[in-house]
Amino acid sequence: MTATSSSSYAPAPETRITHPEWAKCATIYQLNQRQFTPEGTFRAAREHLPRLRSLGVDIIWLMPVNPIGALGRKGGLGSPYAVRDYRAVNPEFGTLRDLRAFVAAAHAMGMKVILDWVANHTARDNVLVEEHPEWYTRDWKGDFRATPWWDWDDVFELDYSNEGLRRYMTESLAYWVREAEVDGFRCDVAGLVPRDFWERVRTELDTIKPVFMLAEWEARDLHDAAFDMTYGWSWSEAMHHIAVGDADARALHNYYAWNESSWPRDAIRMMFVSNHDKNSFEGTEFERFGPMREAAIVLSVVGEGMPLIYNGQEAGCDKRLAFFDKDEILWREHPQGALYTSLFALKKAHRALWNGAWGARMIPVPNDAGTAVFSFVRRQDQQAGGDEVFAVFNFSGMPRTVTFGPGPYDGAWVDAFDGSPLRGREGLHLDLAAWGWRVFVRSQLLGESRPQA
Repeated sequence: MTATSSSSYAPAPETRITHPEWAKCATIYQLNQRQFTPEGTFRAAREHLPRLRSLGVDIIWLMPVNPIGALGRKGGLGSPYAVRDYRAVNPEFGTLRDLRAFVAAAHAMGMKVILDWVANHTARDNVLVEEHPEWYTRDWKGDFRATPWWDWDDVFELDYSNEGLRRYMTESLAYWVREAEVDGFRCDVAGLVPRDFWERVRTELDTIKPVFMLAEWEARDLHDAAFDMTYGWSWSEAMHHIAVGDADARALHNYYAWNESSWPRDAIRMMFVSNHDKNSFEGTEFERFGPMREAAIVLSVVGEGMPLIYNGQEAGCDKRLAFFDKDEILWREHPQGALYTSLFALKKAHRALWNGAWGARMIPVPNDAGTAVFSFVRRQDQQAGGDEVFAVFNFSGMPRTVTFGPGPYDGAWVDAFDGSPLRGREGLHLDLAAWGWRVFVRSQLLGESRPQA
């Protein structure tokens, strides 16, 4: 029998989108306009852009910029996720001209801006409630309803079986790309909205300009033809369980095994130790991660994924920010800001740490304290630049002397922060402080890329 081949057996591409080139080593910063400055405006926030650029920020995610509903409003100022008009700017933040100026200033400094978009539901007094009541879901009595089982009693849920709603929402997203020249969207509870809607949105927006789409959801299929990045919720939860003693370092093996085996190679996951949800309702990273906080931040940057800063982390914000009322961030110099600056510089300088398929996979390095110490190498082949990074984390509250088994770490390394040398070989011993970490790069690749500690 003669062997034959058929293209029908060839593997299909894992995804049908192309990430914008500027996302390859990007970092992301969540900006809560309400709390970011005393004024709470785009104009005031614009004054911080040089600082954010110096920090190493590439993408600024603005929380919803739309007017907030008054009916059923929570707190004194309401939730920014209760949108009253999709094609207007919240006057508390400024005008459309102010938003355009903010975006233009960010672009001039080499940064991109994405808007938070709330597609699943609207404020109870959104203009669509009167204009298109048929676009909403109904409860068993036939009344407007919030999304079932949640405490979202300030909103009504939209019904995406309506073609008119899909057209309106798509055109509204395109409006902001054209009128404000934003570079994409962070999409709230994206998994509650049909995937085919998002896929059509991505296709249409990419005809205007290459956009970056972030889904507030954790599902691999959203990467197929809609989203560049999804949330790494499972990573954040694993880190929290380790910090409070409910799990050990093996919880990270579970996350990274799932990420590597089940997700597309070019999928980008968002790594975070805080965001507006965690900060508002579960405390700051100071409360959630305690003495493990610094190690968690480092892993969020040197592991696979794109790291997020929630505004105030760089200033060591150690309080929960109110969500429905004014609660300003206290801006100050803080070691956490210097740490992020150094880590972001390291990420940009080393291709192995880049995002998605631009970067390298994490190769586990076995050690004799595997329940406490997490170690890996990210290495690229020579065609991709031959870059290598070796990282070790002690996720326990006691000092450790760890011995490493076989792995791709032979040869000369230097500490990426203090320049001290390390000779890698099987049986290597390394001392780690409680909750300590070390990051090494190949000595011949260090050049002038070493960040300042």
